[in-house]
Amino acid sequence: MANFSNLEILDLSGNYFTGSITPYIGALSSLKAISLSYNGLNGTLNTPEFCALKKLEEIELARNGFEGMLPPCLNNLTSLSFLDISHNQFNGNLSSSPIASLTSLEYIDLSYNLFEGLFSFSLLANHSKLKVIQLFNDNKKLDIETENHSWDPLFQLKVLVLSNCNLNRLTGNFPKFLLDQHELEVVDISHSKLNGSFPIWLLENNTGLQRLNLRSNSFSGEFHLPSDHYMNLRGLDLSDNHFDGKLQEDIAKRIPKIEYLNLSQNQFEGNLPSSIGDMSNLRVLDLSFNNFYGEVPMELVANSTSCEILRLSNNNFCGEIFSKHFNLSLSSLELQNNNLTGSLPAVPLNVWLVLNISNNHMTGTIPPWIVNRSTSPWFAVDLSSNSFEGQIPCGLSSSHIINLSHNLFSGLLPSCLNLQYVRHLLLQGNELTGSLPKAILNSSSLVTLDIRDNRFIGSIPDEIVGLPNLKVLLLSDNHFSGVISKQLCRLKRVDIMDLSNNSFSGTIPYCFHDITFGKLASNDFVYTNPNGLEMSGFSLPYKSVLDTTLEIQGSFFGFWEQVEIVFVMKYRSDLYKGLILDMVSALDLSFNKLTGEIPLTLGQLSSICAMNLSYNQLTGPIPKSFSNLTQLESLDLSHNNLSGEIPSVLTDLTFLGAFNVNHNNLSGKIPYIKQLSTFEKSSYEGNPFLCGPPLEKSCTDIDESPPSPQIPSKANDGKWYEVDLPVFSIIFSVSYVIFFLGVASILYINPHWRQRCFNLVEDRMYWCYFFALNTLKGLPGRMCH
Repeated sequence: MANFSNLEILDLSGNYFTGSITPYIGALSSLKAISLSYNGLNGTLNTPEFCALKKLEEIELARNGFEGMLPPCLNNLTSLSFLDISHNQFNGNLSSSPIASLTSLEYIDLSYNLFEGLFSFSLLANHSKLKVIQLFNDNKKLDIETENHSWDPLFQLKVLVLSNCNLNRLTGNFPKFLLDQHELEVVDISHSKLNGSFPIWLLENNTGLQRLNLRSNSFSGEFHLPSDHYMNLRGLDLSDNHFDGKLQEDIAKRIPKIEYLNLSQNQFEGNLPSSIGDMSNLRVLDLSFNNFYGEVPMELVANSTSCEILRLSNNNFCGEIFSKHFNLSLSSLELQNNNLTGSLPAVPLNVWLVLNISNNHMTGTIPPWIVNRSTSPWFAVDLSSNSFEGQIPCGLSSSHIINLSHNLFSGLLPSCLNLQYVRHLLLQGNELTGSLPKAILNSSSLVTLDIRDNRFIGSIPDEIVGLPNLKVLLLSDNHFSGVISKQLCRLKRVDIMDLSNNSFSGTIPYCFHDITFGKLASNDFVYTNPNGLEMSGFSLPYKSVLDTTLEIQGSFFGFWEQVEIVFVMKYRSDLYKGLILDMVSALDLSFNKLTGEIPLTLGQLSSICAMNLSYNQLTGPIPKSFSNLTQLESLDLSHNNLSGEIPSVLTDLTFLGAFNVNHNNLSGKIPYIKQLSTFEKSSYEGNPFLCGPPLEKSCTDIDESPPSPQIPSKANDGKWYEVDLPVFSIIFSVSYVIFFLGVASILYINPHWRQRCFNLVEDRMYWCYFFALNTLKGLPGRMCH
């Protein structure tokens, strides 16, 4: 390459190159554009060979591993108009970087690096050619200030992306320099901690604005669109703010070309305007988590034929939505947590990916069109918390997520339910009976199995080993019995296992230490990053020497069904999902009939967060190996027959926030120090031989008592005086009768002994007689003397 002195464009993007930039690149003296993006390159740019390319106009280094500070010698690149160094590990303070001196720049993308400190936007005031600024930040160490002093920018931006930055940290004001911008097409100032009212002037001053994203800020007040028809706005995202009030009745006339409208997680209220059905280009409508009420307008479900994603969940909508007017072809329909009524229609809805109508008042049975999806299977079906009834059909087994929890489904779980493609099966809170069909326990893809609160019987089949990727197993509140199968130990990736409130007997399998219970691997975050459909927030062309079809990508709108699990930890029921669900690990065997000692091997579960063995018939001591449970937050061993002392090593479990050993046969002094000193007496009550704080019963430490061989210590006196009198009287009487009858029997059987006994009695009688007589004769003489 050193011989290519006339080369002007070098595009090596999208390969597998590694290492640093070769020094021979300095020989390409005519180079105007270079793209090394989407490789595995690393190192720094602080090389004289790279900075010697003074004719460079475009540099594209995105998605590599470059690091260090931007070299000052970039000041030599006076013709540089395009700079994309996004998705690397560049660091340092932008204020001291050469960016401020590169006044020929038109396009800057500094997103996803490690920049920190304070950067004043006024340093770009003289960049008269600047059109595009993109700065997505994710390390939360970069502060951007636009209001520190008055400045007049020479540029007119088309694209401004300042997402996830600490923007105007002191005031939280919307950037005022945008008052002078009149050519904006894309504005994304999401996740930037701004406040105030909706900047309606931004729309009025920029009639060409197509995408506006103010997501996850603290804007408040009413949301009003300009009075004139705003013909160009295609995408509007105001989600996760504090907007309130009602939507304008003529909202469809003001933004007639809108394709993406996200007003979720605000405080909007009132009825939905019927004109919302006139948005003929609408593809995504998300109004979830607000206070809308009333019936869903018929115009919305009948006329918005281009809509692909409809989210109306977590509002107060009521009435029937699945009427004969329903005419939408959707990728996702989410209506959960409303007051909708009626039944699902017999004719199929054109929803091909996600159907979520949970937490409503829907009734009836599951219609065939939900079941028979062989050509385009569901990604997720969530019909939970309604009043659907009947048997669970087999055809749902092609879905990714099946959530039929909290309904009235009854009967046997069909053996034809093939879980080959199902990742999450949630059937909690129904009236299902029978044993677990072996056919469903053969799925290498199943991650979550929740069949709590049903009426299942029998033992756990050994075929459960056919679920090698299972992470959450919830079987509580059923009628399972028999011993806990050791085959469970082969489910090595399980993090949460709940077998409580059943009739399991026998001992706790010693092999439970073979199960993961929280030892995460990098590929185990199945709940944090669920699969789903993503749609680009915006996409606009930018004229580039390297690529004339370059697109500017904004924040993505994604949707998926996130699995949620309600689980009891620390005596309270909490909802776990996403990253938290990936991090939690627990074992609950409470309310069964388990016997024997607690296996010492449970102390090897070093990453477990919660363990509940209460309300069983366990015996023996508390294992000292529990000191290895360094991540343990909750331990409940109450209502068993455990004996011995509480191991003092438990005091080193620094994360322990819930601890209960009450109603056992534990003895000795409570090690009431460190972490165990944070629990009240209710954690220790019901153990008659426990003493010391926090119990009121005191105890004497033997080692502190002075030696006294004449006086036995309390530890050795046996408390002989604490006698049960009724028992003693019965035993004494029975013993006396047995002794008398035994002597009488011997005398009756042996005549010689009987004669000897009578002679002895006669001799004793005569001796007593003469002793008394002699004593009485001598009394007068003694009295005279």
